[in-house]
Amino acid sequence: MSAPRKDFDAALEVAGSRARAWLDTLDERPVRATAGVDDVRAALGTSLPEGPSDPAEVVRLLADAAEPGLVATPSGRFFGFVIGGTLPAALAADWLVSAWDQNAALRAASPAGTAVDDIAAAWLLDLLGLPGDAGVGFVTGATMANFAGLAAARDAVLARAGWDVGVAGLSGAPRVRVLAGSERHDSIVSALRYLGLGAPEAVAVDDQGRVRADALLAALRDGAGAADQLTIVCLQAGNIHSGGFDPFAETIAAAHAVGAWVHVDGAFGLWAAASPRTRALVAGVADADSWATDAHKTLNVPYDSGIVAVRDPAALRAAMSYHADYLVTDATHLEPYERVPELSRRARSVPVWAALRSLGRSGLADLVDRLCRHATAFADGVRGIPGAEVLNDVVFTQVCLSFGPDERTREVGRRLMEDGTVWMTGSLWRGREVLRISVSNWSTDDGDVERGLDALARAAAT
Repeated sequence: MSAPRKDFDAALEVAGSRARAWLDTLDERPVRATAGVDDVRAALGTSLPEGPSDPAEVVRLLADAAEPGLVATPSGRFFGFVIGGTLPAALAADWLVSAWDQNAALRAASPAGTAVDDIAAAWLLDLLGLPGDAGVGFVTGATMANFAGLAAARDAVLARAGWDVGVAGLSGAPRVRVLAGSERHDSIVSALRYLGLGAPEAVAVDDQGRVRADALLAALRDGAGAADQLTIVCLQAGNIHSGGFDPFAETIAAAHAVGAWVHVDGAFGLWAAASPRTRALVAGVADADSWATDAHKTLNVPYDSGIVAVRDPAALRAAMSYHADYLVTDATHLEPYERVPELSRRARSVPVWAALRSLGRSGLADLVDRLCRHATAFADGVRGIPGAEVLNDVVFTQVCLSFGPDERTREVGRRLMEDGTVWMTGSLWRGREVLRISVSNWSTDDGDVERGLDALARAAAT
């Protein structure tokens, strides 16, 4: 056996055994970390060694030092933020992605990576009910998916006015007006800032954070007739607090009537289309012009795994692509790098393909239904806790709770985190302190919900 192969084998053996040990702890370990940043830093050591270290020992040191500082986000008892776990096939496929070490930017550089891109993209468009010929790119997360989709929107609406952003930049360009609900996710705001478009104009929403169709129509009419008013409308599939969905059929039709581009941020909610039971929540969403989602959330693949889809593949290519003489491209096909911001990128579509292949159509629908069922069970159980109130209509995977005065809600959240049985995060919604439950993990079961409700009851007891 060659020396390099021996080094790989020893290091991978340690990594594999430690990974399995970590997964074995998830059922019972506290969800919160038991060590802080300073503790982990000290255990790792901050001085760079003067010489080489044995690879297996490096991996062993990393596992020993990091383990107390890990939050059990893959656990079925993690309900903080909207963070899914990792399906077994997706995790194993992701290990192969690192071992294969492909740059999946070009067909010539990785035929396998491109083939998986193509298949996974087609499956996603089918499962999400989006146009089958849309352009799809695999990016780092929902923020960059929004960025890519909105880049295509920006360039396309300016091109209609005869302005080429790629040549002339934005200085002196006609104004692009962006409308978004007042409860849009801040990743939309970040993406617009990166694109030089500034903050969106806020459109009024209802008590569940859904864009009001009448308010959007009024805002669109306010801008009608102005020659320099080019418009992008941002809608949302899954409000981060309520889980609510904008009324797509009505709002998209109104936006298109005035020539606006419609982009949908569906980081976790776009997956509602995959189940017959929740598909009505996204009725009309396929009429939009671009969509963003995150496979690490509802689909449960490893980080990082954002997905952008654009109805017009040429618009996505125009916004993302560039040419260099050294790139070996196929002029008859769209190259993977021409749909994303990066040239150097890992084969992100592989874990997505593995997750979809392992679940199948019915398995994905069951996964979505199961997450929704657990969210409903949480809401039903919380109503039996004295002083607790469910503030949202539980239509998908989000539950927002209050325990009365803001101070008490904060205190319940603090006790809950100290207990460590589950992780639920505090937030501020509609002027009130809330405790938010996000059911996103494929491995969450009825027992995890019961343990979560018991932990909430303990934390709320006075």
